[in-house]
Amino acid sequence: MKFRHACIESIAAVLPDEVWTSAALEERLAPLYTRLHLPAGRLELMSGIRERRMWAAGTRPSAASAAAGRKALAQSRLGAGRMQVLLHSAVCRDMLEPATASFVHHQLSLGPDCQVFDVSNACLGFLNGLVLLGAMIDSGQIRSGLVVSGENGRPLVERTLRHLLAAPLDRHAIKPYFANLTIGSAAVAAIVCHEDDLPAGAPRHRLLAGSSRADTSHSDLCQGDSAGDGLDMQTDSEQLLAAGVEVARRTWNDFTAQTGWNAGTADRIICHQVGSAHRRQLYTTLGLDLEKDFSTFATLGNTGSAALPSALALAVEQGVVRDGQQLALLGIGSGINSLMLAVQW
Repeated sequence: MKFRHACIESIAAVLPDEVWTSAALEERLAPLYTRLHLPAGRLELMSGIRERRMWAAGTRPSAASAAAGRKALAQSRLGAGRMQVLLHSAVCRDMLEPATASFVHHQLSLGPDCQVFDVSNACLGFLNGLVLLGAMIDSGQIRSGLVVSGENGRPLVERTLRHLLAAPLDRHAIKPYFANLTIGSAAVAAIVCHEDDLPAGAPRHRLLAGSSRADTSHSDLCQGDSAGDGLDMQTDSEQLLAAGVEVARRTWNDFTAQTGWNAGTADRIICHQVGSAHRRQLYTTLGLDLEKDFSTFATLGNTGSAALPSALALAVEQGVVRDGQQLALLGIGSGINSLMLAVQW
């Protein structure tokens, strides 16, 4: 895929106030750790995640998404009245019907001529949203649009803690629940527009090109759903890591062919934020320089579809990503799907 006129006009992340450390989660699991003779500190040691953040109890995904949307609009030169499409791209949704984007649209007071719909693809939803907006701009359907994601990991983590303490699980049986404890919460939003709508002299953060691959034979390795009083997710972490990196390798080969880039081209690389083992194996497999990485998983955990774009937003906010740099955005999501985008910042 290639883009001709689409630019990321603004991008903004919003983080929850509550901080849940890995040590605190293990304290809550003390009876399980004692019964199974598990060493304290294993959660951070295995994942590299020191802490994650959570929204206040009762926060809806739409509220988190709207907060990020307001921040992106406040930074924008375009204004809410110019938004012709709103996409909600999170794994988490307020309900099955209507689209969570409907609630976000209302909270942001967007116009009645703004198309509204959800895009869901596990941790790739936000990147899919960027691609959709870019394609709609290049095809002439729209001039600008907004993609948002508000991920709320609290219900999943709380239900997982309750289940691990109540169920008669052995060391083998707790493995599918380990990934749940790495989940955090965050929200992010980006405005994508036609380059001609940017003021003269304003930076052009261009979407250049991208590639995607799917290997759905692995769609059983990570599955989540609603379950009674909360959410449920079970993951074969070891197999998901190996299969995900392999799909990413194939995607990277397509990506380099599509863009003409090589392992040394990008000034900064931002991948999906899962944990230290995933990052290490991905960079080693693709032959990438770990010094170019910008990561947030140590303090935010895995925030689903918000993970990669919120890392990008924070990198921009902190001055780590600067105008003129070339960025490689490396997305991987359960299914398994991979999507990689080249951006000229």
